[in-house]
Amino acid sequence: MKYWTTGQAAAELGLSVRTIRYYDQIHLVTPSFKEAGGRRLYSEADMLRMEKISLLKSLSLPLSDIESLLDELSIRQILEAHQKWLESKMSDLQQSMHNTTSLLHLHELEGAICWDTLLPLVKSDQPGPKQWQTYFNEQELEVLNARLPKLESNDEVTRGWVALITRIEDCIRSGALPQSSEGKAIAEEVDRLSELTFAGDTALMNKFWEIRKEPASAAQGLVPVRQEVIQFIEECLTPLEGVNNRDEA
Repeated sequence: MKYWTTGQAAAELGLSVRTIRYYDQIHLVTPSFKEAGGRRLYSEADMLRMEKISLLKSLSLPLSDIESLLDELSIRQILEAHQKWLESKMSDLQQSMHNTTSLLHLHELEGAICWDTLLPLVKSDQPGPKQWQTYFNEQELEVLNARLPKLESNDEVTRGWVALITRIEDCIRSGALPQSSEGKAIAEEVDRLSELTFAGDTALMNKFWEIRKEPASAAQGLVPVRQEVIQFIEECLTPLEGVNNRDEA
């Protein structure tokens, strides 16, 4: 039987290592085998379960709903639901094509387009972004609003995160690797600041981190962080996966 390490499963499924670890932590997908050294190995059934989760997430279902549906729905039922979602997206795209074609014809006929004609058609093609706050309940938002870093603040957490992001940007510019000694120091600082920010609530931390990796539209109102910085942090936090994979080679 074939098994995948966390890093291999992440690469195969297009997920982050942190996401897979979060699934394990909340018992959504528990690896079928754990070695004495702590390395987790995922079976084909585990991989299929994570793929089912990815398909259900594409339908904008929260993890709490996915957990209750996961064992009730077959992979065929999930694929059929995903197909309907894709058909809906295709319909939206087709409508956008019609709108754009109308604008092109209008421009051809009149040689210009007034803003009050253009605006309604353009706006209809752009669904409003789902703000990051909508993913959390009131209790979680109360904690996050009180503890998340704010650019206008001068508290220890904000200063720490700003300094850390600056260090990471320097690493990216200089070509320093996440597996370097500086990368290891950054990983330790991420853990320290995360502990301060989320007061030890690991589940909330992981949930927030997943939202933090969403496109900028979903992260409006948060301290701006480039995707390259987030990716660097992810790689800093998973150096052992690289070591394990090299051992298997």
